[in-house]
Amino acid sequence: MALVSQSLDVPELGTPKQLILGGSSNQRVLTGDEKAAVLLLALGPDYGKPIFDELDEMEIKQLSRAMVTLGPITQGMLDDLMVEFVTTISSNGTLSGNTDSTERLLLSFLPAEKVDTIMEEIRGPAGRNMWEKLSNVQADVLAAYLKNEYPQTIAVVLSKIATDHASRVLAVLPEELAMDVVQRMLGLDQIQKEILEKIETTLRTEFMSTLNTSKRRDSHEQMAEIFNSFDRQTEARFITTLEEQNRDDAERIKALMFTFEDLSKLDSSAIQTVLTKMDKRELALALKGANDQVKEMFFNNMSARTAKLLKEDMETMGPVRLKDVDDAQGRMVSTAKDLAAKGEIMIMKSKADDQMVA
Repeated sequence: MALVSQSLDVPELGTPKQLILGGSSNQRVLTGDEKAAVLLLALGPDYGKPIFDELDEMEIKQLSRAMVTLGPITQGMLDDLMVEFVTTISSNGTLSGNTDSTERLLLSFLPAEKVDTIMEEIRGPAGRNMWEKLSNVQADVLAAYLKNEYPQTIAVVLSKIATDHASRVLAVLPEELAMDVVQRMLGLDQIQKEILEKIETTLRTEFMSTLNTSKRRDSHEQMAEIFNSFDRQTEARFITTLEEQNRDDAERIKALMFTFEDLSKLDSSAIQTVLTKMDKRELALALKGANDQVKEMFFNNMSARTAKLLKEDMETMGPVRLKDVDDAQGRMVSTAKDLAAKGEIMIMKSKADDQMVA
């Protein structure tokens, strides 16, 4: 910012000395860039233009960034700044540095195309926040909305959001549509500003507004996922404490956590690893209370002879207490989680389709 201070014949704005403006403890310290931004906003287009004419593009961008994030400047702060620069400036009271005031000032002495370039770099394309928000929307939710749009529109949207998120959205789109979108993305030229703004407006009014007013995700479901990530000791400690404070919440969370039935969604190699760690009688007890689908999944991952012997053991047990079955199933789940903690298997519930992968 040396050129700014040279033009005004005042001390350089970036010097180590910092001024606490406003004369009170609640006034913030302005940096050199912010001081220059305040001064140029106060000068306005007529008196600020000669100074901007002396700056190069990098310095204009630096000043513009400071203006956009400046926020309110009180009269007291402005008065102190005038004293520092040994300058006489008239003011209407307070200033507020923001996107609109910065753009208006730049337009007073720079071509519109150059201003567009500068402002786009500062805040991104119009509605940059929109693209950031879209990158945080679940891939399947965004895909469900986009699949009803024209492939060219989908291509534009996916070209603007984060690449890793775009890949997840493409993966869940219908295959034929996804390939059409890929071809169109490969052929995308520079998108006209008017078209981009129209797409952003539609997304904001038709999609994001609906998404923002949709039902909040169940807090117990979210907490269950957090508890699933605990090691067994930490999980037990938290569950025990929660049971003492609010048994209903604890029971709801436990019901949503990784369960015995979830074992059936593991990869075959993971299932077989779990089976090798289980006591035969406890395994028979756990399967005694399982549904037919879960039973078959375990039987299919054993040798024919082992499965036959296990079925015989289950038959000879006779009636068993439900509590004993629950305990046995709980120990199988604990075994699986312990194996996962050691890295021998992986159990990870997908948020998109609730599947287990190993």
